[in-house]
Amino acid sequence: MTSATTRRPPLPLLLAAYAAIYLIWGSTYLAIRFAVETIPPFLGGGVRFLAAGGLLYLFALTRTPERPTRHGWKQAFKVGGIMLVGGYGGVMWAEQVVPSGLTALIITVEPLWFVLFDWLIFKSGRPGKIESLGLLLGFAGTIALVLSEGGGTSAASGDGDLLLGMAVILGSTVCWTFGSLYSRKARIATSDLLGIAMEMLAGGVSLSAIGFLAGEAFRVRPEAMTAKSLWALLYLVIFGSLVAFTAFLWLMKVEKASRVATHTFVNPLVALFLGWLLAGESITGTMLIAAGAIILSVVLITTARTRKESPPDADEVVAAPLAAVSSEEGNAAG
Repeated sequence: MTSATTRRPPLPLLLAAYAAIYLIWGSTYLAIRFAVETIPPFLGGGVRFLAAGGLLYLFALTRTPERPTRHGWKQAFKVGGIMLVGGYGGVMWAEQVVPSGLTALIITVEPLWFVLFDWLIFKSGRPGKIESLGLLLGFAGTIALVLSEGGGTSAASGDGDLLLGMAVILGSTVCWTFGSLYSRKARIATSDLLGIAMEMLAGGVSLSAIGFLAGEAFRVRPEAMTAKSLWALLYLVIFGSLVAFTAFLWLMKVEKASRVATHTFVNPLVALFLGWLLAGESITGTMLIAAGAIILSVVLITTARTRKESPPDADEVVAAPLAAVSSEEGNAAG
């Protein structure tokens, strides 16, 4: 296993990988918004992860003699259910009413949950003074977003629907973070690629099942699906779930985790700019102030933890990508 302390790969390759997690993951929020315009959210999410997971699964089977086990599938459905259904599914449902830029800003609260849950639930170290300051700033920024006047959304969406959507996104960050931390100990497969493919497939099956139970199948009208929505879904499958995540997985093996985590700072800015440029979303003063507070909080927490942490061992390097997939998905993945 290659660690972050070995010889660095060629610079062009590193730059290409960073560009993928910066730009692609930042753009997935707008792609989700375009997709859910004419494609039901849970069935659309199911198609996304079934397609991406299926392709990765077939590729993984050609790269390793390992085969899935019953225990591995149980763990995959558990992790996929928490992360991809609770995390990603909630975001895709909420983006029917919440602008993509505002969604990206709310999701930047995830590093704050990581600190709290890792300390309170998974029994890591207590946050220091700088981390505590970061937590306070982050929560203040998130509250400012939730209480703002719709964050620049159109008046067509009722205030109640918007607030509900924002609350769902905030809840999705909790699911994504808890599932990510839990996935560090979940033994899905020895092979990284096989384990991730199984997690995607399990999440895709679960999202599809929820879509059918919610009656989304009766809302599917192929003739009503726009080319924009279909292209957006294809973009999420190929670039959001395969290209960017593969780049992230590789970077986590060859770079310091704190350096790879800088995509958390960049993704919301990309999402805001693309939402303004391509979808006519507004950028308000409240959003900019809240964004500054949230991003500063993430910087404080990340730099504080970097100073305390030693280089990750091989097991941590393998587990970290499973714990942070989007972060759209950049996590939740996008």
